[in-house]
Amino acid sequence: MAPRPTPEFRAEAVRLALTSGLSRRQVSADLGIGFSTLSRWIQQDRRNPEKPAAQSDLEREVARLRKENRLLREERDILKKATVFFAQRSK
Repeated sequence: MAPRPTPEFRAEAVRLALTSGLSRRQVSADLGIGFSTLSRWIQQDRRNPEKPAAQSDLEREVARLRKENRLLREERDILKKATVFFAQRSK
């Protein structure tokens, strides 16, 4: 029988699943735990009223930065296409 995971391991697994950008399935496979186990830990973590405010602030900041990063990539791609378009027109 496998040893029970420590609370620190559980907290780190939840943090990775929520902030790494990887799918939950990928995180669970990387950590060697079941997908349903990881999903249950995440649900329990979200219901936990004792969750530190700093952790939720960090999660919000990561989400904001991911959104900003996605927007900047889209803008960059548009500018690349516009550069190619105008370079072809000027020939």
